[in-house]
Amino acid sequence: MFKAVIDVRRVRDFGIGTYIRNLVQALGALDKVNRYFLAGVAEDQKVLGSLPSNFQFAPCARSDDDPWDNIAFPLFLRRFHADLVHIPLNRVPLLMAKPYVVTIHDMASLLFDRRSGLRMNLRRYRFRRGLQRADRVIAVSEATRRDVQKELGIPADRVRVVYNAPDPEFFAHRPVKDARAAGPEGRSRDLQRILERYQIHYPFLLYAGNIRKQKNIPRLVDAFAVVRQRLREHPVYKDLHLIIIGDEISQNPEVRRAVIQGRVEAAVRFLGFVPFDTLRNFFEAAAAFVFPSLYEGFGLPPLEAMASGTAVITSGVSSLPEVVGDAALLVNPENVFDIARGIKEVLLDDELRQTLIRRGRVQAAKFSWERAAREVLAIYREIAE
Repeated sequence: MFKAVIDVRRVRDFGIGTYIRNLVQALGALDKVNRYFLAGVAEDQKVLGSLPSNFQFAPCARSDDDPWDNIAFPLFLRRFHADLVHIPLNRVPLLMAKPYVVTIHDMASLLFDRRSGLRMNLRRYRFRRGLQRADRVIAVSEATRRDVQKELGIPADRVRVVYNAPDPEFFAHRPVKDARAAGPEGRSRDLQRILERYQIHYPFLLYAGNIRKQKNIPRLVDAFAVVRQRLREHPVYKDLHLIIIGDEISQNPEVRRAVIQGRVEAAVRFLGFVPFDTLRNFFEAAAAFVFPSLYEGFGLPPLEAMASGTAVITSGVSSLPEVVGDAALLVNPENVFDIARGIKEVLLDDELRQTLIRRGRVQAAKFSWERAAREVLAIYREIAE
């Protein structure tokens, strides 16, 4: 029997929170023997839900953004006398004691962030050091594994690939929590009610995720402007909109500039972050999900869209072809007109769209948190032994 500490302080974050919550819950369903301590702030315990008795919450008030966490968190860990610690994203404290496992979700901060200065240099040093000292590095895709080995020279025997998976709720297609009726008709009415709440009465393309440079949102907006112009006389898509769910637009002025230059201010909506049930409904209601990212460590949103029964257009680069297989239409993310071509094909070709929807459900189902938990548990045992 081993004792493990899992850092869950980011469980309420967008993206990484999905990873932490689902991995912990899957481990709880799988392992009733080994002891787990979940290090997080008080609010995190509610998010994690019910877990077996061998899982114990360990309050830890300090954020991993705090510079003092480089000292405080390793001191906090001493009380558990754990056989290993799992840091579920690459924010490893500088004084972190071994043995530990770290999950690397992508290498974007090394490959795309060109900012300089003492703080950025220290962050890059911490990034590299955290991975290089880890007893095992969990990469979320083969593409990420290759990046880790190429950029950091970490030996292959210390890097394991464990795929992410969509939240199981995306497969459920159950009524929302405040549904007023059951069955398909009730489900349809509740979906319509949510769309009316956001005053959506038109067909729309959907993007959901962070709005960072590598996410390529300005080109998505440009491609949408091209498609909207070409379909301005179409009986179904003449009032096509683009809905972007994710970061606040005020933090990304280049995206706003693309909207203004494309003259699509009235047709592009930024909703910020939305509740899970609302997000699931937007996935299901979208005419298509468009994800033209330049780089992804894994690329979870396309799988979430597939699980929801929505056709996906995404990039043919990085980890995305590995994740989506033949269940999405792949485009060149650096070519606005190729992105527009992909969107137009999926919207106008009913047979193609239905094929992508059918394949998408099958592809998304290949990834499960149960399998991820089994593979992570095997890594824990490797280190503990």
